[in-house]
Amino acid sequence: MTEHRTRVVVLGGGYAGTIAANRLRTRPDTDITLVNPRTDFVERIRLHQLLTGSDDAVIDYAEILGDGIRLVVDTATRIDRVGHQVVLADGPPLGYDYLIYAVGSTSAESTVPGVREFAYPLADLEEAQRLAGALESQPPSAPVCVVGAGPTGIEAAAELAEAGRAVTLVCGPVLGPYFREPARKATAKRLRKLGAQIVEGSGARAVEVGPDEVVLADGRRIPSRVTIWTAGFGIPDLARSSGLRTDAVGRLLTDEALTSLDDQRIIAAGDAAAPSGAALRMSCQAACPLGAQAADTVLARIAGSAPAPIDQAFTGECVSLGRRGGVIQIARRDDTPLPLYIGGRAAATAKEAVCKATVSFMRREARKPGSLFWIKGGRREAAEPAIAP
Repeated sequence: MTEHRTRVVVLGGGYAGTIAANRLRTRPDTDITLVNPRTDFVERIRLHQLLTGSDDAVIDYAEILGDGIRLVVDTATRIDRVGHQVVLADGPPLGYDYLIYAVGSTSAESTVPGVREFAYPLADLEEAQRLAGALESQPPSAPVCVVGAGPTGIEAAAELAEAGRAVTLVCGPVLGPYFREPARKATAKRLRKLGAQIVEGSGARAVEVGPDEVVLADGRRIPSRVTIWTAGFGIPDLARSSGLRTDAVGRLLTDEALTSLDDQRIIAAGDAAAPSGAALRMSCQAACPLGAQAADTVLARIAGSAPAPIDQAFTGECVSLGRRGGVIQIARRDDTPLPLYIGGRAAATAKEAVCKATVSFMRREARKPGSLFWIKGGRREAAEPAIAP
């Protein structure tokens, strides 16, 4: 008798997708295919280091994928729900019994004039490499403007300022919107110590980008030979264009077990998931547990049991401020920031430990599927039942 094998396709080989693919190996009768547009895993939390050459931000998948997982280097262009297959840009369609949707996030499209022509986003490997090339073509004294003061913008500005670049950080209304005031002050102090200029307030909103300047809402013109645009993230349009319901940003709408509201065969994880319409904060801190729980939902459905609702918590946000400084904003388990933080070299050491530990967790999940653990107790909501296909 031929053994029945369940086909699971994982779209996206980032933090969530890699964890999910590895965790699925707890069932030996599962055929797992990971679809990713690159041959290497990208450490997005290190992309700012690529700009100064302190890290290349990539890892060979051979180091973090378990035996038996098929890696297909391609891009999904459509999900065929009727035929239960994924249409690829180059290769033949991939059939599936279950699909894990972990396509991650990208740079947000901007309507600000000049952004497309003159600004450099920093959301993926190719963007970071292109930006690094642009920086290398300019002398250290050339003015650099970073637009956006979330974690990506702060880390990029600090990394470049520490390397001797003339950096201005255009924050919008406030530096570090997630931070409470003590962490925000510590971050500003460190940035200024590194030589970065901080522009924030009601008029500090970029309204135009030119080849050598950034124009703000209040009329100020910030000199910039290289403009780095980190003002927000977007989601690939694959789910919406495939006829699946999404939120306004493009995240796949799911129940609390991460199952699509339109199709029980499709389970989401990471930045592209919106459980109960309320997405978790974009971060590897959220993505890794979501990837594990997406795999657990698939495994439960294969076994014929009811999947559990997601249960995970946050501890805060780690931001590096160059190689010798950092800030860790402490938060409640529900991701509400507290007026507590860790700063200085201790925070830098902790951030580096987090980066290394994240990769270590993926390696361990590849060796021992089901081993990933995470802090729980921060997300317990009633599930809306998924609509059967």
